[in-house]
Amino acid sequence: MNIMQKKPKVAAVIPFFNEQETLPVVINQTLPFADLIIAVNDGSTDDFLKHIRINERIVLISSKKNEGKGFSINRGMKKSMELNSDITITLDADLQHPPEYIPQLIEMLKYYDIVIGNRLRNLRGMPFQRILSNKLSSVLLSIKLKQVISDSQCGFRAYKTSILHDILPLSKGYEAETEILVNAKRKNYSIGFAEIPTIYTNRKSRMRSFKTIRGFLRVLFT
Repeated sequence: MNIMQKKPKVAAVIPFFNEQETLPVVINQTLPFADLIIAVNDGSTDDFLKHIRINERIVLISSKKNEGKGFSINRGMKKSMELNSDITITLDADLQHPPEYIPQLIEMLKYYDIVIGNRLRNLRGMPFQRILSNKLSSVLLSIKLKQVISDSQCGFRAYKTSILHDILPLSKGYEAETEILVNAKRKNYSIGFAEIPTIYTNRKSRMRSFKTIRGFLRVLFT
């Protein structure tokens, strides 16, 4: 039976590192749209445990040290498969991804295997350096994959869980999200995009530009 012909079991994977202020907000805003929350702690040293309540709908996975976003996504996806979800959502813990758009992403899984949030229709609020890197990486990836990739760096995504074993990233850093798309196209999985708002706060990004660019280029040219 097609997963969209019945009420699908939705698992939301939320990787985080020292996000005690925003993590509980993201979890609470996501719960109405997901059956399970898989919160993946990437070696946090703050007091996040004081701010979230683990129960039958919230699963916590923890790494002893900070391994990287890609490592956490890999662990979260594997847990989603283990828990027999039909749909796996990934979103960040810093309030940049609005959970209320999850139903829109899920709806588009009727037509695609992967649906990615596209923030590049409205760039208001996005820092210039992020616009530049996003535009450039999206163009280069579009050329490689022979498909228009509207927003290659957005981590707000919906996946059919059945395909995850074919696209799991090996990269530990932010480049893992690019690697997933490369893996998907190699397996002929379809990729679609859903327009979402651009949300940026004054919080300093943890993305290290040189390291991320180097990782992206490695994935692009392998």
